[in-house]
Amino acid sequence: MRHALLAGLILFAAPAAALADDQTPVPSAAEVRADRLDSLFARLHVSTDPQSAQKIESDIWAIWSSSDSPTAEVLLRQASRAMGDGAPEQALDILNTLIGAYPDFAEAWNRRATLYFEMKRDDLALKDISKVLELEPRHFGALAGRGLIYQREKNYSAALDAFNEALDINPGMDAIKDAVKAIMKQERAI
Repeated sequence: MRHALLAGLILFAAPAAALADDQTPVPSAAEVRADRLDSLFARLHVSTDPQSAQKIESDIWAIWSSSDSPTAEVLLRQASRAMGDGAPEQALDILNTLIGAYPDFAEAWNRRATLYFEMKRDDLALKDISKVLELEPRHFGALAGRGLIYQREKNYSAALDAFNEALDINPGMDAIKDAVKAIMKQERAI
């Protein structure tokens, strides 16, 4: 009986030991997100169907808005809600807290840049956009935002550069294409 019990334990322990000896690394959540983003950006760049491109873009924004921390995601949603409710100071307080706690969360910086843009605090918005692009160089939203700031400042050459960078990453941004056309038309009229 004792030998049967010992044999049974060895039999059941063998698969667990085999799994423990497997040296295949398990990717982190950040690595999984990065791989998913790489795939989505590759598809976005070649997508010719506007509906498909819109879905891919939406998936990218969803990943950008996700974090390893549920707290960070809650704070981002609260800040967005405050922005939507016309409470910029409340949104700014939340975003400052979020960025202080999670300085590598690119979308927190982007949301604060958006808020600064809405508050016409362009220097602060540009500073935050630079941080977004340091963390996520393919952030077409931040690049488009940079272009909008330069356009508002009548720095049309810089606006065109930023818009074209955004369009290189996400060719389906119709509003940005329209902004480029408007600047080109305006420059021809001068």
